[in-house]
Amino acid sequence: MHIGTTLTNYIIERQRDIEGATGEFTGLLNDIATSCKKIASLVEKGDLIGVLGAAGSENVQGEEQKKMDIITNEVMIEALESNGHVAAMASEEMEDVYNLPEGKIRGNYLVTFDPLDGSSNMDVNVSVGTIFSILRAREQKETYSAEDFLQPGTEQVAAGYCLYGPSTIMVLTTGDGVNMFTLDKDFGEFIMTKSGVKIPEDTSEFAINMSNMRFWEPPMKRYIDECLAGKTGPRGKDFNMRWVASMVAEVHRILTRGGIFTYPIDEKIKAKGQEGKLRLMYEANPMSFIVEQAGGMSITGRERIMEIQPKALHQRVPVVLGSKNEVQVVLDYHREG
Repeated sequence: MHIGTTLTNYIIERQRDIEGATGEFTGLLNDIATSCKKIASLVEKGDLIGVLGAAGSENVQGEEQKKMDIITNEVMIEALESNGHVAAMASEEMEDVYNLPEGKIRGNYLVTFDPLDGSSNMDVNVSVGTIFSILRAREQKETYSAEDFLQPGTEQVAAGYCLYGPSTIMVLTTGDGVNMFTLDKDFGEFIMTKSGVKIPEDTSEFAINMSNMRFWEPPMKRYIDECLAGKTGPRGKDFNMRWVASMVAEVHRILTRGGIFTYPIDEKIKAKGQEGKLRLMYEANPMSFIVEQAGGMSITGRERIMEIQPKALHQRVPVVLGSKNEVQVVLDYHREG
């Protein structure tokens, strides 16, 4: 059986194309891949090792943590803190920046991550995933603060996610397109299974939490109403609706066959004093980088997500991303008011 390009070989080859490369970035991506392999094993075992259910605690956003939220956060930290590739880390599950312990070598990269996106799906055996983003540390120092991480999405060096489903798939961009790697457990390696992934520009599939319909702003309600009207409405075609409640699963479907995913701002979110539902640093920026590199589009409804200047480590934003022409319709409706 022919064995394709491994993730390790791929990033080594990419390193050779970069003048003055030291191997640090290559090492960091390998560290992330290692953590994802460990998480994949834990997800697969589930209740066999007692990792399902609530942890009895809340994260910084006041949301109930699952056992796996805490476990996977620890797996990510353990994999990244010891090899001298990371300057500091920030996680959706931690209130503050994680600075490396004294004596650990500081690298040149900052990493943000959502260790287990869609963790509530674990209990019902639905796909979950890990999302990560890599930024450059603008200066070398012992201790980093949130301010060091507050860089717009356009500054990302790389972003990706690992989907734990029927198979474990790593999706990665370093700014030159999107590639997919499937974990072959017999070899213990991620093998490239798709390269140069492109999202179809047109789609007839949308994903949204319809239970929030009564709270939406008029432009979003108009868009969804027209989708639901199908061939009898102004769009003149039928749409299918999807909702997994796992951003990783939603984005992966879009990368595979097109579509649009949206978690818009609404009156319920505004009443909580929030600007959106999804986290800019841990979810929206890395997924936007991936989607744009695959030829898609990602906006808040009114602006490009990756151009937002972050104001806080756990800032939230509305998200509309996916097939370019369909996202453009949503943008046009918001501009019309």
